[in-house]
Amino acid sequence: MGVFRIGRTTALPVDECWLRVTDWPAHAAQVPLTSVSVKDAGPTDVGTVFVARSGIGRLGFDDPMEVVRWEPPVGSRSGRCRLVKRGRVITGWAEIEVRAVGEGSAVVWVEELHFAVLPAPLDRLVAGVGRVVFGRALDGLLTRKR
Repeated sequence: MGVFRIGRTTALPVDECWLRVTDWPAHAAQVPLTSVSVKDAGPTDVGTVFVARSGIGRLGFDDPMEVVRWEPPVGSRSGRCRLVKRGRVITGWAEIEVRAVGEGSAVVWVEELHFAVLPAPLDRLVAGVGRVVFGRALDGLLTRKR
């Protein structure tokens, strides 16, 4: 499995940073040829399921994810979220932590990806591509206008 870690600091207050990195539909605007739909109405919590669809038309695949840990930041406590990928094409997990740093905040994103159609020797390549793609997505989420 390809594992990667990305981190960013931002001048955004921790609550705003948390809202941005856990705005699942907003992730779609950061990743080409991707849409995101949230299956559950209401605010995100443990059990929330959303699906990232990548591709063009019928030439694509779904990446369903379930929130299995949901702890928004409160006071000086960091926010933490864990997603489990439950698809046939992509499996793995992602953990996102947002913590206050001075007046701003820091994000640490760790993800493990496995593509069913790729052999294990390509895990390092998957991790490298994931680091670039999700790094750009995180940059976009943190700098976009709301």
